[in-house]
Parts: sequence; structure tokens; C-alpha cells
Amino acid sequence: MTVQANHNPDTIVFGAGIIGVSVALHLLQRGRSVVLVDRREAGEETSYGNAGLIERASVIPYGVPRDLSTLLRYGLNRSADVHFDWSYLPRIAPWLWRFWRESAPKPLARAASDMLPLIERSVIEHEALMAEAGVLPHLRKTGWIESYRSEKTFARARKTASALHDFGLNFEVLDRKALVRREPHLSDVLVGAVHWLDPATIADPGGLVKAYAKLFVDRGGVFLRGDACKLRQEKGGWSVVTGQGSVQAPEIVVALGPWSGSVFQSLGYRIPLMMKRGYHVHFGAKGDSFLNRPVVDVDGGFLLAPMTRGMRLTTGIEFAPRDSLPTPVQLDRAEPRAREIFPLEDRIEPTPWMGSRPCLPDMRPVIGRGPRHKGLWFAFGHNHHGLTLGPVTGRLLAEMMTGESTFTDPAPFALERFDR
Repeated sequence: MTVQANHNPDTIVFGAGIIGVSVALHLLQRGRSVVLVDRREAGEETSYGNAGLIERASVIPYGVPRDLSTLLRYGLNRSADVHFDWSYLPRIAPWLWRFWRESAPKPLARAASDMLPLIERSVIEHEALMAEAGVLPHLRKTGWIESYRSEKTFARARKTASALHDFGLNFEVLDRKALVRREPHLSDVLVGAVHWLDPATIADPGGLVKAYAKLFVDRGGVFLRGDACKLRQEKGGWSVVTGQGSVQAPEIVVALGPWSGSVFQSLGYRIPLMMKRGYHVHFGAKGDSFLNRPVVDVDGGFLLAPMTRGMRLTTGIEFAPRDSLPTPVQLDRAEPRAREIFPLEDRIEPTPWMGSRPCLPDMRPVIGRGPRHKGLWFAFGHNHHGLTLGPVTGRLLAEMMTGESTFTDPAPFALERFDR
């Protein structure tokens, strides 16, 4: 794809992950000319390395646990679901303190209320884009399973699930026998589970983003290789140097996920964006063993998901600098526990994948304008729900940018809540 010297789009969108591609598509649908810019192909960074969940059931954001035993286990680095690089702690201590305060019951309830309109439309908006991209048959509407090894944690999970009835979620509590009927190749290490029925899943999340990017190009959008660090503000708009020359536009959208700070910091914005790193590796399944849907082993601290490449074992959170060397200790801890619940073959790839989730301490993304710069818009910081919230974020931001009535109040996602 090439850009002619006189090509001047309405908008440049930086970032070809699920958020940026979705924003670009929704703007294109509303008659805007759009150039999408990334240093790599679509869906090859954070959007590739997730569990494939479109998490309609995640109505309560992932906050800090309040019980002392869990915090102590995390703090001692004995958990497969959370790991700390202790040398990083002084840098992130203020962020963690705010995250802790925002995880208290009242702030967490406010965050849940603010996020609910996005979560409620997550599957619906994906279905719309998937139908247009011709990949709707790849959407698996079989939910996911939250499994437990102990009766104590299983009982707590049943109580938590029951408390979510007001959100209209559909779920089934499975005892050991019901779990085996649902997933016959899980072992009897698991005593029970909660099957969340509303979420959908994707067996190739990176491939899904590529399908959305193809739809964008097929409908007249332009996708160029370039680096957002070469962004310049000029009279009347913005410009960036790409592999096909300079592109100018009156408006830009920064949807760079973990790399968004390279732009907003250079423009003088103070936003407490922090990374939670994660890992995955694929395995074969022994014999004719299979899973019908992703299964989280809550007590084990990992997730197994049937993917195009094999069984994807994913870890929880690593608090470490985005660009520091990988330390896949969580995978090494999780693998033997995963083998306890499902018959895995050897690892398929020799090197685990690692990526970073862009997270904000109040558990809401930034979606909206940069108030001190004309034509500047942001969409990043979706915590654990980038894949889930990509299309719905694209719709909301496109409605804001084109002056439409928004389907929900965007005020909770405004940048000004951090930078005043």
C-alpha cells in the first residue's frame, strides 16, 4: 500500500492492535478517511498473546485482593498468578498504592458501574465486525469455565457468582460429575467449577485482528508501517513519517497500548500507565484429548485455552518493566499443575511468548481527547480486556470524534481524571 504525495486523510490512527484497528474501522464506517500506522503488522503485539476471551461476564474489574493470606502469597513470590520483579517495586509503589485504594469496595463498585455499558456490548460489537469481516463462524459462544481444586475455594466461588445475579449474567455451577460431562478430559483434581455462559471466545485472537485490518483496507483504509515517535504537531494538524513518505492529518488517535506513553509523555500529559506482563506457551494434547472452551484453574493460577496452534497455557500477572528480559518463572510453576488437570504433550514452541497489558490504577481505560492539543485523541489502558473491549471502544471514540450521540457517557474514561 502506498500513499500519494497529496494524500491527506482526516485521521491517523497509531497502533494496529485490537483497539487501534477497531477505532480505524469505526471511523471509516462514519465516512472518515483514515490511515492506520504501526511499526508491525496488525495483531502481532499484545493483541496476539491473550486467552481469546471476549469477557462479557467480567462485570467486576480485576482489583487487588483484600485477604491477607493471598497478599502474603503474592508478596513472597510463591504464586503462579502474580510475580514481582522486586527491583521494580520502588518505581511502581505509588501506582500500586492507588490501585489498592481503588480496589476498596466502594471505588470498585463505581468502576464496575462505569465499565458495565462497555462490557455489556462487548460480544455484540465483536459480532457486528466479525460478520462484516466474514469471520463470524470463528466466534465460539460456549463461554468459559472457572474451576477449583478445593471445596473451600469452590464454595467461595459459588457465593461470589450468586452475588452477580443483579447483572443479569448467565452461569451454571458444576459439581465434579457435571464438570466431567462438560469437559470429559479434565482430571479429578478439580472438585467443581462455575461455567460462565455469556462470554465468547476466539481460537486465534491475532488472526481476528488481522481479519479486522483486512476489512479496513478492503473498504478503503490505508495501513502503513511507521513509528509514532516520528509524530510531529504542525500548523493545522499532525504529521508522521512512514515507509511510504510523510502523512498529514488534522486528527490523530493514539491507541498504542503499552507504548502509548511514548506519545503522551512527549506531549506533556501525566497519566499513570503501568504494565502487567504476561506469558503464554502452546502444548499438544495427548491422544484425542480436547477442551471445548478455556478453563481457568483458579487455585493453580493459570488458564488453558484451546487455540489454533494448540493448548495455550497463559499466566497471570508479572510486575516488571515492559522491556526487561523475560522471566517466565510463572510458566515453569504453572506447567506441572496444568499437567495435573489435563493431559498435555510437549511444548510446541521453544520460547514462550511475552507481552504487556497497559493498565491504569482506577481500572478504566482512557478514551477521549487530549484536552491541551487540538485534534489529539486517545484510546488505551484497557487492563486485561483489550480484546474484549476493542470494537466497543472503537464505536465510542468514533461517535465522540464525529459528533454523534454516544451510546454511553464517556466522562468516566476522560484523560482529565488524571491530568488536571
